[in-house]
Amino acid sequence: MGTFCSVIKFENLQELKRLCHWGPIIALGVIAICSTMAMIDSVLWYWPLHTTGGSVNFIMLINWTVMILYNYFNAMFIGPGFVPLGWKPENSQDSMYLQYCKVCQAYKAPRSHHCRKCNRCVMKMDHHCPWINNCCGYQNHASFTLFLLLAPLGCIHAAFIFVMTMYTQLYNRLSFGWNTVKIDMSAARRDPLPIIPFGLAAFAATLFALGLALGTTIAVGMLFFIQMKIILRNKTSIESWIEEKAKDRIQYYQLDEVFVFPYDMGSRWKNFKQVFTWSGVPEGNGLAWPVREDCHPYSLTIEQLKQKADKRIRSVRYKVIEDYSGACCPLNKGIKTFFTSPCTEEPRIRLQKGEFILATRGLRYWLYGDKILDDASVEGVSRIRGWFPRNCVEKCPCDAETDQAPEGEKKNR
Repeated sequence: MGTFCSVIKFENLQELKRLCHWGPIIALGVIAICSTMAMIDSVLWYWPLHTTGGSVNFIMLINWTVMILYNYFNAMFIGPGFVPLGWKPENSQDSMYLQYCKVCQAYKAPRSHHCRKCNRCVMKMDHHCPWINNCCGYQNHASFTLFLLLAPLGCIHAAFIFVMTMYTQLYNRLSFGWNTVKIDMSAARRDPLPIIPFGLAAFAATLFALGLALGTTIAVGMLFFIQMKIILRNKTSIESWIEEKAKDRIQYYQLDEVFVFPYDMGSRWKNFKQVFTWSGVPEGNGLAWPVREDCHPYSLTIEQLKQKADKRIRSVRYKVIEDYSGACCPLNKGIKTFFTSPCTEEPRIRLQKGEFILATRGLRYWLYGDKILDDASVEGVSRIRGWFPRNCVEKCPCDAETDQAPEGEKKNR
């Protein structure tokens, strides 16, 4: 029993390290500032024990804070769920439809993807979120989405209190001149209602909290809209991107085929229930998923294998002609390169003159590809993957004769 308890405590301490990251620090800081200022201003503007409405208002503020933090920590500490190390399908023949992860020494289960940040294959991975310092996936998708809903609602309530507090402060300031009216808490229980004292520091703090609340409402509200849009279609952000690439692949080769997303149950309510349940536990085990009747059980993974093979065919070999330090926004590679750095957490790779790169996609001033570390054949060698400036490389003569370009490059021309 003692050993079990010590293991639990050790695991909890390991999970607490997730808080030591800029994402949770900023997120929890915003929550703390908005909640604290809303409660303080609520006491001044609408004393909670003075009327029934004041009590309800104060209780609602506390309720928002508790629910937001509950779903936030659930999303962070419960996590998305990982594919077991060494996992393989029960039917060995099904492995031909799956990709193999060399890091996890396991096959990638349907809808799972390897996260470079977590260094594990994540079940039904949607994305890696820096604000919770964890992936959003199978187990925590509901908690993460509820957090995205509750945070804007709580911020709207807080913003209303901030506006009313500042309005009352300014109104009293203009009405009674430059002599600030001071009250104590006992005056808040008397009629008429007390005048909120004006203080420059307090007013500035409320104004700052109002800016945070409005900014959070807009930014997080947009993320909630995006999440609900894909949930109602029973997709993830990654799967939406795979579907788009499937259409591009079919159009590029003018193939006589149609890609049908296999996990859409045909009803928004059925898709909704795949993520949100009364028990809080998502349906299934995260490894096997129900598919449409007209789809193969491994339709999506088969399409991923086709796209992977297509990427190898359409990749272009480049030679490095100028060193690159791997900086996110390099100052010495031109102003346009500096200001058009890809807005993504995907890594940049250091380049040295004479190295070779296989570019698979690109922007106007940046390319994304794999650095070839061996002089062996292209297949099966170890590589480092990431973005690098286009002006640091030139196309190899053997590839210059072909008319192929990295994915996305032709569209930018």
